[in-house]
Amino acid sequence: MITPLVSIVILCWNRKEDVLESLRRIRDIEYENIEIIVVDNCSTDGTQIAIEEQFPEVKLIKMFKNIGIEAYNIGFKNAKGKYIVILDDDSFPRRDSIGRMVEKFEEDEKLGVVAFDIRNYYQYDEIINKKIDEIDNNKAIVSNNYIMSFNGAGAGVRSDVFEKVGFYPEEFFLYCNEQDTSFRILDSGYKIQFFYDVVAYHKYSPKNRASWRAPFYYTRNAFWLIWKNYPFYFALRSTIHLMYDCIYHSMEQSTWIYIKAMISAFLYMNQIKGKRKPVQIHIVENLRIPFNLSFTFYK
Repeated sequence: MITPLVSIVILCWNRKEDVLESLRRIRDIEYENIEIIVVDNCSTDGTQIAIEEQFPEVKLIKMFKNIGIEAYNIGFKNAKGKYIVILDDDSFPRRDSIGRMVEKFEEDEKLGVVAFDIRNYYQYDEIINKKIDEIDNNKAIVSNNYIMSFNGAGAGVRSDVFEKVGFYPEEFFLYCNEQDTSFRILDSGYKIQFFYDVVAYHKYSPKNRASWRAPFYYTRNAFWLIWKNYPFYFALRSTIHLMYDCIYHSMEQSTWIYIKAMISAFLYMNQIKGKRKPVQIHIVENLRIPFNLSFTFYK
């Protein structure tokens, strides 16, 4: 099997036990030619010391403060692999997934992103895993009715695609970064494809970990996502709908957070100045963006 270098990039912040477990699982990967990069967003829980002591093979990059998803970009820029695997600090790939991912990329030069099948770590099912081994590795779940983004808890990206379209939108700080990047990848003519046999496990919390950060950044960034990527008519229509939703759900859920996020989007829209590049209409019409997700945290 072809074994080009694969760079695994993880961003962590105050999740010491989770990231340590993820790194232990990564050691079990059945693919030898990998480098592991962990970018720590100035954790205060001992994460940095623990990684240095227990995982000397990891390239640890230490941030001077929490800079959000911009830290991912620092990891991407330091990656030397032909392909980059993006993980959360509480996710890890199935031991055979990296090799399978590489096979997908090597077979299709227009495949820009391999979207992993992200499974709930707390619902691990050995029977399902055994069945996967028996299924045709090259078969993918594909729909002609829509195109898709990817989940940052498990995705593979060609390094040269990142270099061509740019990395994550640093102005977003948190959330919607995968969707924004997907618009640019798809508009450049590359495919984003989901493969059920390329698996990652993610520790979906049994309790909602949402604070004000999630609804605020999801909502604010939804406006910026629209303004950066949608053609004028679609941007105007979607902005009006999103403004209505902010007002409606604020009253419904007795919170000001959506209104604050909407105001912030307008007040600080200079952060996306010069970054607007409308994508092709068929991408807007067919790429599924979960705009309503931001309005579910207080229900």
